[in-house]
Amino acid sequence: MTKWTASNIASQEDRAVVVTGTGGLGYEDALALTRAGARVVIAGRNAQKGAEAVAAIRHAVPGAQVRFGQVDLADLASIASFAARLAQEQDRLDLLINNAGVMRPPVRRETSDGFELQFGTNYLGHFALTAHLLSLLKRGHRPRVVTLGSVAARGAAIDFDDLQAERSYKPMRVYGQSKLACIMFAFEMSRRSKAAGWGVESLAAHPGITRTDLIVNGSGRSSLPGMLRRFLPFLFQPAWQGALPTLYAGTDPVARDGAYYGPDRMGGMRGYPVEETPPKQALDSGAAARLWDMSLKMTGAIFA
Repeated sequence: MTKWTASNIASQEDRAVVVTGTGGLGYEDALALTRAGARVVIAGRNAQKGAEAVAAIRHAVPGAQVRFGQVDLADLASIASFAARLAQEQDRLDLLINNAGVMRPPVRRETSDGFELQFGTNYLGHFALTAHLLSLLKRGHRPRVVTLGSVAARGAAIDFDDLQAERSYKPMRVYGQSKLACIMFAFEMSRRSKAAGWGVESLAAHPGITRTDLIVNGSGRSSLPGMLRRFLPFLFQPAWQGALPTLYAGTDPVARDGAYYGPDRMGGMRGYPVEETPPKQALDSGAAARLWDMSLKMTGAIFA
């Protein structure tokens, strides 16, 4: 493809979308999709940030069909409540973008359910959310789930003996594991959807190196990544561009079920959407099935 942008998105009129994350990439996803006519729920933990995102989108897109949905991906009860409310408010879901995340908190922290924060939020939270929303997705029109990976997943591994980093916590290693798990989940869901006849496509995407607040909010403004983000912004592509692989995976008819999309230049660091080869570890279907089964037990989620 040649420099695919949000202007290439086909009409999303009457398509129902949920995007997790109220700022950065999540905001750009929601903005582009409302411009294309979709009905978007932008879901996040912070109600004030959610209201600000909705107001900004409505200002940019008069008549935008967008609203905020409160969900804390670090709390399984909050995820279940959000999904239950959504099921009361609408009869189907056409696109779910599993985008929100936390990155590199300097010390080990836990979710409400006792999971390590990065693994619990970035991966397990979205795993549980997708399970809760599966019935709505199965009633969707050409339904898709797009789950975000990261370039950090390339050198990562799933430590099945210490998934929660209880014995050893290294922020970047644990972040990479959480994003690798997200990619493996996307591929395993694609396989299981085909086998079970769910009719839901599952794809993965990553934004390259993008100018958002994820690094600053996680590692802190004074950390090395935070300093690079603040003082060398030219190293990071703008958020609207980082959102393009996700938008392509979520909307373009050519995007393939079970494929992985990222930027096309500088080794996937920046550019325009292209299908790329996933990390080798993400293609281990045996490990993905093992991770899926463990995730079911940890979250109590049911994919039915």
